[in-house]
Amino acid sequence: MSTCTRCGAAFACAMADGGDAPCWCTALPAVVPVPGEPAACWCPACLQQHIAESERASRPGSDPERPDPGVAAGLHQ
Repeated sequence: MSTCTRCGAAFACAMADGGDAPCWCTALPAVVPVPGEPAACWCPACLQQHIAESERASRPGSDPERPDPGVAAGLHQ
């Protein structure tokens, strides 16, 4: 098991923990490296939230300081 460096949750990471199958994260879109952190894994929830925030921030006219109401309400996980 791995530990998420963002929230502390335990999760399975095939890249860090070893395994024959590709890690679950390889199915997600590639994004910029985790900001301000050393290279480490994030749990599925934290990585998906980071991807959503990165995509929102890259849209013209977006406000990266304003969270997506769906994420804040726990609707996008």
